[in-house]
Amino acid sequence: MSLYAKLQKRAADNDPIRVGLIGAGKFGAMYLAQIPRTPGVHLVGIADLSPSAARANLARVGWDEARLDAASLPDALRRGTTWIGDDWRALVAMDDIDIIVECTGNPIAAVEHCLAAFDHGKHVVNVTVEADAFCGPLLGRKAQEAGVVYSLAFGDQPALICDLVDWARTCGFPVVAAGRGHKWLPHYAQSTPETVWGYYGLTPEQAARGGLNPKMFNSFLDGSKPSIESSAVANATGLGVPSNGLSYPPASIEDIPYVTRPVSEGGVLERKGMVEVVSSLEPDGRRIPYDIRMGVWVTVEAETDYIKNCFEEYNAHTDPSGRYFTLYKRWHLIGLEVGMSVASVALRGEPTGVATAWHADVVATAKRDLKPGEMLDGEGGYTVWGKLLPAGKSAAMGGVPLGLAHNVKMLRPVKAGQSLCWDDVAMDTATPAYKIRREMESLFAQGRSTGL
Repeated sequence: MSLYAKLQKRAADNDPIRVGLIGAGKFGAMYLAQIPRTPGVHLVGIADLSPSAARANLARVGWDEARLDAASLPDALRRGTTWIGDDWRALVAMDDIDIIVECTGNPIAAVEHCLAAFDHGKHVVNVTVEADAFCGPLLGRKAQEAGVVYSLAFGDQPALICDLVDWARTCGFPVVAAGRGHKWLPHYAQSTPETVWGYYGLTPEQAARGGLNPKMFNSFLDGSKPSIESSAVANATGLGVPSNGLSYPPASIEDIPYVTRPVSEGGVLERKGMVEVVSSLEPDGRRIPYDIRMGVWVTVEAETDYIKNCFEEYNAHTDPSGRYFTLYKRWHLIGLEVGMSVASVALRGEPTGVATAWHADVVATAKRDLKPGEMLDGEGGYTVWGKLLPAGKSAAMGGVPLGLAHNVKMLRPVKAGQSLCWDDVAMDTATPAYKIRREMESLFAQGRSTGL
């Protein structure tokens, strides 16, 4: 039975999936826009640091005010309406809620939310992929131990890439490479919230008019977010990562099967079976026509002449050898697609991507020379960006994960372009996020020992 048919049945049986949402910002608002149009789902409650902002977002996406008149969580459950407040602990502790959608974008808080949800027997769809990037394998294990499902969020590119990889492997294709697109030039790694709009092609006035967050947008531009998402994919699929960070080969969609081959065959990969990100810009800054900037892709290989001939007979666009073929989605719809994860987790007990091993890490790397006493400002800020590295390499150097590099004091000088290690910073070791990260490092030794 399809997920939609299962949702319809839940609606007909008056037994909806009961959802709690933590964080009702832009991503959360996009999911909220779809809930009234989805059968068999009841959003019981929303926890947000600013309940008034959450209400404003609900009004913006078209919710009827009558659906928001619940005075308490039990009242919302009884009346089929939605409670809004700032008490996330009450939300995850409510027995009748089936699944928590973590949508804060704050990796340290997200880890705490996920762990508490597991403790209360709740499934989790984690939109905050920054948290998954530095401790996803252990979050997945702890969810399994609690008898619940932990999942990446469909609509975000990592889950979509995982879906393509699963398609390929289920069909019998070996995966040569998989990843997403991105607008990239090497100097973007030094971009700050002050320079981001110029690189994006917007004026500060246009950005302010749209209510756009410069730090958040800069996390995409400077390479942090592509590294984070590639790490999540590698840890969920077992694909390897480049030994010294993403290379961002420029390519049109037609050229992806050309460049996502091993170097020995004319491509850019160190070996088969890796993640990579394709740039939508030529090295001189010219925009590539028919790019994959907002999409995802997977490159597979025909292992026999028969399969190669099938590619040719059905006019599949391949590399010159005819053996490498790329399937892609040119767009992703972000929060508008989260309902796929909610339905898959709640109705089938299946995640839409989940880390199973520690293959990749995203290490905080200096954007400029950093001095003792300076405070790191995390993803998308002025001090560091995230570099994708094999987990073994990160573990050997004691790399500081980008997700923990916020509001942290520097203890030692670090040169621009150098990745940070634990001894360089004064880390708050009392947070659940720090503790679970170090626990993960001690438990997931495979990535270290194999050098993946």
